[in-house]
Amino acid sequence: MNIALWITQVLLALLFLFAGGTKLVLPIDVLTSMGSPNQVHLPAVLIRFIGVCEVLGALGLILPGLFRKRTDLTPLAAAGLLIIMIGATVLTIIGDGLGAAIVPLIAALLCAFVSYGRWWIRPLA
Repeated sequence: MNIALWITQVLLALLFLFAGGTKLVLPIDVLTSMGSPNQVHLPAVLIRFIGVCEVLGALGLILPGLFRKRTDLTPLAAAGLLIIMIGATVLTIIGDGLGAAIVPLIAALLCAFVSYGRWWIRPLA
């Protein structure tokens, strides 16, 4: 189970580093002109805030386990990313419909798996 959790954490960290980094690096005009879920227009400050939260959440998935310090932060980071992905799922459903919301929903389920696994099943080792 520990190996499955670590693999999931690394994949989620890569996903959120990419997604959050994109939100931080690209201009807002480019982000809003891209596809889903940008049909629902959000304020630029909120998009940047979500990008910061995604990058910090990705770091929170990996760094506590690597340094074996404050490992209780990993399930909290996963829970925070779960909240972000629930919002992303809702926005995708509003903008593009139910079919396009599968990707953020799967990411949300993986975040829930990591949060539950690291909180109740097995500590980081």
